Amino acid sequence: MRNIWIIAKREYNHYFISPIAYVVAVALLLLTGGYFSLMLFAANQSGSFGGFVPEISEVNNLFGFLLLLSIPALTMRVIADETRSGAIELLLTAPIRDFELIAGKWLGSFLFVLTLISVTLFYLIILSSQVTPHPDWKLAASSYIGLILLAGALIALGVGISAIFSNQVTAFIATFGLFIFLWWLIGAPASLFPVGGDFFTYMTINAHFGDTLSQGNFYLTDLTYFLSLIAIGLFTGTLAIEIRRWK
Repeated sequence: MRNIWIIAKREYNHYFISPIAYVVAVALLLLTGGYFSLMLFAANQSGSFGGFVPEISEVNNLFGFLLLLSIPALTMRVIADETRSGAIELLLTAPIRDFELIAGKWLGSFLFVLTLISVTLFYLIILSSQVTPHPDWKLAASSYIGLILLAGALIALGVGISAIFSNQVTAFIATFGLFIFLWWLIGAPASLFPVGGDFFTYMTINAHFGDTLSQGNFYLTDLTYFLSLIAIGLFTGTLAIEIRRWK
């Protein structure tokens, strides 16, 4: 556990000197902040929030969709850059396990995204002080849990793919393609096959994030789904490192 934490701290600190991380952070916060401002303006125009009551889940929905677009840029270099620069050889000879390396990289990236998510709590504070009736706290809690689980799953998959490739651009394209597949394409057969359609719907990320957690509904199947994606991502990354070690 100590090795995982050391790697995570190093990875987390690296984001604060990374231009790409700053671009992603500014884009995420500006877009969600702008959308939140428009929500407040629309509610105010409807008559002192009488006609339209904004909810933080709307902001979190946008944040989750933006993570789909931005996490490939954050994770593409996590392992791929180490491989390109040759630093991976030093890591492979260090007294750390392959899983500890992948888990540490994932945890550091996850903590960075959690830092960005925590900024949106200010929006919730503003809503609770200005909106009458107050925001639906159950809905807010469920949407934040969904956003955190979504971030953890996407980052794990991104780190796993980054461990496979030595080129950052290739890792970015592969990660982005996988996200698009899991967000939209994998659910397409659900409308074509009456038998087994529920399986394809279940495999869609948005069926768990946008259709349940962001609507205030929390089911064990949603938790299982996202934890499974995290496990798959970490396992893929660990396996890729082990294969590289034995080449």
